[in-house]
Amino acid sequence: MNFLLAKFLRSVYRKEPISGFILILGATDALIGGFGGRGSLLSLGLLIATVGMIMRWQQGGKKSQEIVSEPVRNLLPPSSSRQPLPLLTSSKRRK
Repeated sequence: MNFLLAKFLRSVYRKEPISGFILILGATDALIGGFGGRGSLLSLGLLIATVGMIMRWQQGGKKSQEIVSEPVRNLLPPSSSRQPLPLLTSSKRRK
């Protein structure tokens, strides 16, 4: 496989795995349908690739909105005043 193609596929897949998988699946189907002369597989591949691109576009918009969201709140108390729990030992070592 060409090094640039492998690098491109890795970058597409790592950003959003689900939409990247759908996009690569659709592109592969479209290529197989185009070279094999199968019109139905070509159209199905183009449709799946389009769905993958739409999903990627929608997920990209959600990430920018999540960054602007409210700051993180600490839900745990700052420190515990309790004594630490004792270490557990197996019953074989006790006997």
